[in-house]
Amino acid sequence: VAANLRAEGNPFGESRDKRAEWASNLGVQRFTEEMEILYSPGCYLSYDPRAKKIATATVQILQAAGISFGILGKDESCCGESIRKTGDEALFKSLARRNIGNFINHGVKTILVSSPHCYHSFKNEYPEFNVHFDVMHISELIFQLIDEGRLKLTKPINKTVTFHDPCYLGRHNKIFDQPREALKSIPGLQLKEMAESRMNSMCCGGGGGRIWMETPKEERFSNIRLAQAVDTGAEVLATCCPYCITNFEDSRLSRPDGGASIEVKDITEIIRDAL
Repeated sequence: VAANLRAEGNPFGESRDKRAEWASNLGVQRFTEEMEILYSPGCYLSYDPRAKKIATATVQILQAAGISFGILGKDESCCGESIRKTGDEALFKSLARRNIGNFINHGVKTILVSSPHCYHSFKNEYPEFNVHFDVMHISELIFQLIDEGRLKLTKPINKTVTFHDPCYLGRHNKIFDQPREALKSIPGLQLKEMAESRMNSMCCGGGGGRIWMETPKEERFSNIRLAQAVDTGAEVLATCCPYCITNFEDSRLSRPDGGASIEVKDITEIIRDAL
């Protein structure tokens, strides 16, 4: 992973030049100083086939709300949050400095992220380099847009949904209500809580750099957490972190029913379907 981050700025070792390919048919512009928001999808949403769907849903929401935004594409590198947690401080610093240089050179003021790990890094760790950007997680912005009447959710979704708090959104950054209130504003949608939620939410097993480790099937937190979601009677497990989505999708497919009992969705996918 470290070698890939050094060479291509992402943990997958995919070409830096392909970082914006997910956006090629969506009418997404390159970020310029006049735009309201820099959207930073992060590594997973740029390269992983499942996660690209989240980036697409996010763009469709921003376009529906009439927000002027752009991306930096190949000029964006990994935020460095996970590699720092594994102890590679030097690599974290080099990734952070590269990103900060690009943000400043492009006149970035507000950064919108999909990953709570990027959120934590940009908001709480990058100020160590004496820079301060206005950082928003997509769940905060969606809540704000609904609240201001800029996003109209008119299409009913008649499903029971349970929400999983990602550690780096909830426990570490105290964002609990916005994703829930956004989901509750969808006509027909019923929200049910799991036994362990908010500050007591269970980790999916992907934090602290563990997303890059192979965990034996019988030891996966995500299996236990998904079972808790199924126990609520929910048809959909909603969350808003690419690590959680990845782990839950793996666990879903390894269930005895092959995952038929529950869907795993990012909140942006649910909100987009309600537009």
